Amino acid sequence: MKVFCIGNGESRKLLDLNMFKPHGKTYGCNALYRDFTSDVLISVDQGIMHEIYQSGYCDKNETWFRNWTRVPGMSYESLVYGSMSDADKQVLNKHESSKQENDRGDRQEFVFHGSNLAGTVNVLKTTKEITKQEVNHTSTFVSWVSENDKANCLNDLVSGEDDRGYACGPSSGRVALINEKDLQEIYLIGHDLVSNDYQLNNMYKGTKFYGLPENEATPPVNWISQWKTLMEEHQKVTFYKVNPEGNNGTTQVSSNIDEWNTCKNVKYITYQNTLDKFAKAWYTTSINNNDSD
Repeated sequence: MKVFCIGNGESRKLLDLNMFKPHGKTYGCNALYRDFTSDVLISVDQGIMHEIYQSGYCDKNETWFRNWTRVPGMSYESLVYGSMSDADKQVLNKHESSKQENDRGDRQEFVFHGSNLAGTVNVLKTTKEITKQEVNHTSTFVSWVSENDKANCLNDLVSGEDDRGYACGPSSGRVALINEKDLQEIYLIGHDLVSNDYQLNNMYKGTKFYGLPENEATPPVNWISQWKTLMEEHQKVTFYKVNPEGNNGTTQVSSNIDEWNTCKNVKYITYQNTLDKFAKAWYTTSINNNDSD
C-alpha cells in the first residue's frame, strides 16, 4: 500500500494532487483543506485546527488534531470567561474578535484552546491606547462540536502514549504509519523542509494563521529529526522524498538531507519521475470518466 503525505511547501504547486488518489490514501496538513480534500487531514496548531472544524470540514472528512478534548457545555462559562463580572463582559463585547467561536446550536460539547478572556479584559481596562491589531489578535478558540463528526485527538492514536509533540508534517506520517497496517511506501510531497530563498516557504504564507512572506524560513531541524525517527522505527517502509529535481543539489529544496544518510529506507524522486509513475493512470481514468458523462 502507498500513502501520499502532502505538506504545504511551495514546490507542490507544480503538481496536481488529484493524480495520487487512484494510487493510495492522501494525508494532508493544516490549510491544505482550503484547496484539496485529502483522505485524512492533520493539524496541530490551535488557530488552524479551529478554522478547519468551524468550516464544517470535519462533518464529512477524517481529521486528527492536537489535544482535541471535548468538554461538557456546562463548563463553558467557567473555562472561557473565568470569574469575569458582567461589567467586564460588557467591556469585552465592545471589541470584535476577542475570541474565535462557532454557533452552538444544539451541541452539548465544545473544545477550548488558548487563554480565558479575563486576561484580555485586563488589557483593555488598563491600556489607555490599544490598537485594533492588538485587540483582534485572537488567542481564545472555542469550537462547539457535533457528536458524530470525524475529528479525532492525536493522543488517541496509541493507548498510553502522547502525540510526541511532533510538527504537523511528521504527525501526518505518524498517523499514516499507525493506521495503515499494510503500508509499504510513503511519498513526501511538498515537505520541502528548507527554502530556496531563505524566506518563508509555505503555500499559505500571508494568510490567516500563517507568517508573512518576507519572514525568514522556519528552521527545519525538528522536521528533519522527527521524520528520521519515523524512518528508523519503520525500516520496512520506503520513504520517498519528492523534490522538483530529486537530490541533485540544483536548489536547496532539491538536495540531500544529510541527517537521513544513515536511513537506508529513504529515496529521492524527481517530479518528472513522479509524473511518469502516477500521472498516466490518473489522466487515463479522468479521460474515461469524462467520456462517460
